[in-house]
Amino acid sequence: MSSILTCWGCIDARVMERLQRIKLVAFDVDGTLTDGGVYLDNKDGEFKKFNTKDGLGVAQLRKFGIHCAVITGRNSPIVTRRMQELKVDVVCQGIADKAEELARIKAELHLSQDETAAVGDDLNDLPMFSEAGFTFCPGDAHPYMLQVCDYVLPLEGGRGAVRVLSDLILMAQGKISPEGGLI
Repeated sequence: MSSILTCWGCIDARVMERLQRIKLVAFDVDGTLTDGGVYLDNKDGEFKKFNTKDGLGVAQLRKFGIHCAVITGRNSPIVTRRMQELKVDVVCQGIADKAEELARIKAELHLSQDETAAVGDDLNDLPMFSEAGFTFCPGDAHPYMLQVCDYVLPLEGGRGAVRVLSDLILMAQGKISPEGGLI
């Protein structure tokens, strides 16, 4: 079994080969782009913590022409604001059927399943996984998700996992070096 040495460890060459085709990444939010915590104040205020390293990973994907979509079951003005800052292509909130939504996005972009990756941390993300050709989970995802995804990221949700995903896709596509530097 052949592997490629990267700054994130040895990655199976077959994984990197599959990541070469990715043109769209669909992200869950809570537990993936955040640590899963939702902080509520005594009124109607809500707070979430986003990791700037993950944000740079999303920005890097976009810089190199990879479409980014957020598909989340919750509605949050905070998510709207953060995704606007990151210039995410498609932001879908309040989505009950993540598979149907990802299928719609793929059709709109004329992309196949093999050109689509998805990342999520819990059972409500399974339907989205059915529409993706490659699936990722943060290291602290639900145990079942860790078993069914294609690649378990070495970091936790909201703590750099999305940055690892971004780096691996861009390494596979020759946009950054295996050491993590720009080419």
